[in-house]
Order: sequence, then structure tokens, then C-alpha cells
Amino acid sequence: MEAGLIIGNQIIIMFIILIIGAFCYLKGIITKDGTKQLSSFALNIINPVLIFMSYQSKYDKTLVHGLLWSFLLSAISYAVTILLTYVLIRKKTPDLAVERVSSIYSNCAFMSLPLQKAILGDDGWFYGSIFVAVFNIFVWTHGLVSMSGDKKQLSFKKLVLNPGLIGVLLAIILFITGFKLPYIISQPVEYLAVLNTPLPMLIIGFYLSQADFKKAFTDKGVYFSSAVRLIALPMITAVVMSLCRVTPIITMACVIATSAPTAATTTMFATKFNKDVELSVSIVAATTVFSLATMPLVVMLTGMMSGFSS
Repeated sequence: MEAGLIIGNQIIIMFIILIIGAFCYLKGIITKDGTKQLSSFALNIINPVLIFMSYQSKYDKTLVHGLLWSFLLSAISYAVTILLTYVLIRKKTPDLAVERVSSIYSNCAFMSLPLQKAILGDDGWFYGSIFVAVFNIFVWTHGLVSMSGDKKQLSFKKLVLNPGLIGVLLAIILFITGFKLPYIISQPVEYLAVLNTPLPMLIIGFYLSQADFKKAFTDKGVYFSSAVRLIALPMITAVVMSLCRVTPIITMACVIATSAPTAATTTMFATKFNKDVELSVSIVAATTVFSLATMPLVVMLTGMMSGFSS
């Protein structure tokens, strides 16, 4: 119950920042070009920095063991999610790829990492960053091919040079070797990492201000994709992990990541590959709004099943 209340409060706080972002865009304080630049800054600098700082802790064999489990479970979670989505979303329409990819990939970096930090502390942050690394691997392989319909779009160079993945790999190396950044470097890096909550929420607000909510909330496909993304997939993850007796903190970290709304990356892919951008934006908008209610509920139920106590 307490975890559900904490996440509920955090989501409301983040939603207020989101509204400020939408207001700034509608009033012309932030332009469309400015939004793109801020998005690039958040993805390529802020997110990797946050992940990097989550590993600046004392070396612990238990954490290393949990790290390996987190990577394995996150990869299995995505594999199972992809299979389930292909079973649940089968109607062959021009929007099929958009609906499937929007259901599979959550906003596990921008939305989940701040929540994992607030509810689970540094260890939750630590395990959550592994989920983000696995997300980057899958979204730039399966997600890219699904949206483009062309395997030639696969690029090993783009995958290995992904800032989020580089941040995790570098952070793990420093964690295992026990190297700590000197204060003169770690302090400004920490200041940048703090921006991971407000900046992404402002950016999401910019995009949501352009969404057609009337269409979003009258489209059956949007409701179905939202139900799969926000309820079905995270609850299946929670049940399977609880049955397999995965440690509560890893279970909670993975479920918080899977219960987040649709990743904005799907809209980026839809734009690039001439898919239904309006539908993609509608799903991102709807899942973000619905997550205000679904995330606290899913996290609370998961906490009860896993035996987690905050």
C-alpha cells in the first residue's frame, strides 16, 4: 500500500511538470526546434549520466549477482512481451506495427528511473538502469525492424554507440573495479543527473500538447494498446517473477519499468518510417494519462505478491 501511495505522489508531481511543459510549448516559450534539441540533450547526456551515477556505489557481490539476474530477467521479460503482443494484437491493419511496438516498449528511462529511485532507493535505481540497457538493445533491433519493415535498417554501429548502453557498460566497469569519480567531477555530474526527472517530463508535455485527445480517447485501438501496455504486460511480469521467487526489489524494479507508459521512441520511429504518427502520439498521450491510475495500482499489487516492504 505504501509503495502505491509513494508512486501515486511521484506521478502526480511528474504530471504537474508535464503540464508546465505543455503550457511552455503552447505559449511559444519553447519552440518545436527547441523541443528536439532538449530531447537530444536528455537522451544523449542526461539519461546516460543518471545511469552512470547509479553505479557509483561500493562494490558488493550481492549487487553483482542481482545485476546479472536483472539483465537476464529483463531480456526474458522483453522476449515474452514480444511473443504475447504478437498473440494479443493480431488484426492485420496498416497500424499493426505501431500498435505492437507501442505496447511492447515502455518509457522505462524517463518515467521509471525517478520512480525506482524514490520507492526502492539506490539499489532499485541500480537494477532499473539494467532494464534500460536491455530496452536499448531490443528497441534498436526488434523495434527498429518492426517499424521499418526492413532488416537492412539494423545497424551494429548504432547499437554499440547508443549513449545509454555506453553509459551502462562504462558504469559497470568502474563499479567492478571500485573506481570512484573525484568530487570535482562527480558533483557536476550529479547536478546533471538530477535533471532526469523535470527535463523529460517537460519534453513529454511538449509532445502531449500536440496530441488530439478527442481522437485518442475515441479510438478502440488506443484503448486496447493501453490495456496491454499498462496492465496486462506488467501484471504478467509480476506474477511470473513472484512465482519464480525473484527477490522483491528486482521484481519491483522490473515491474515499475514495464508498467510505464509507451516510450516516445515509438513516435520517433513512426515519423522516420512514415507510419501513423497521429496514432503513435495518441497512444503515448493516452498511456501517459492512464498511467496516473494504473502504475500505483500495479506497483501496489506487485508489492503484495512479492512481499516487498518499503
